[in-house]
Amino acid sequence: MVRPDPAACAALLAFGTATIHEAQGLRGAVHGALKPIDPAMRVAGPAFTVQAKPGDNLVLHYALTKIAAGQVLVVDAEGFTEAGPWGDIMSGAAMLRGVAGLVIDGSVRDSQAIVDMGFPVFSRGLSIKGTLKHQPGRVNVPIVLGGVTVRPDDIVVGDRDGLVVVRAEEVAEVMQACRVREDKEAQTRQKLREGATTVDLIGLGPLLAQYGMT
Repeated sequence: MVRPDPAACAALLAFGTATIHEAQGLRGAVHGALKPIDPAMRVAGPAFTVQAKPGDNLVLHYALTKIAAGQVLVVDAEGFTEAGPWGDIMSGAAMLRGVAGLVIDGSVRDSQAIVDMGFPVFSRGLSIKGTLKHQPGRVNVPIVLGGVTVRPDDIVVGDRDGLVVVRAEEVAEVMQACRVREDKEAQTRQKLREGATTVDLIGLGPLLAQYGMT
């Protein structure tokens, strides 16, 4: 699979996760429980996927020796939130390697330090509890993240609204659909300024009349 161009990742991030989700046919939305540890955090890049066992971070240390600059570390930790396998030290190590960010279906700790560092992290929770280093896990394999399949090099985009996954081979198509959607929304805003209502523009009149809402 060809890794998408960094410029395409930046363009997708500029569109925003809600627009991407709508534009690609309501696909790819990760469960809303996975959120940025700071609302201002944003991330976009090809996924370096990891399967980790709950309460163990051995494979995350290994992943940091293999991940490339610009990639997003995307971790299926089985939704386990009662331990934090990632903290400020690993965030610093990731930044030195040029990692674009971390998305983990699990918890992290040292959250304020990570926020202060400016390293984008999206997680299911926070936990002060540490982890073991016993179980190997797997890297660069398809995983399920918050109900969405993520393959190596699929694009993961995150902002304060949430996370969305774009299949690597569909990036150009999705970008074009996002442009079309944004153009349509610009026209809608102009018509609202000219006095139209959302009822008019969406064609809700007949439905409202059916319910006696006239």
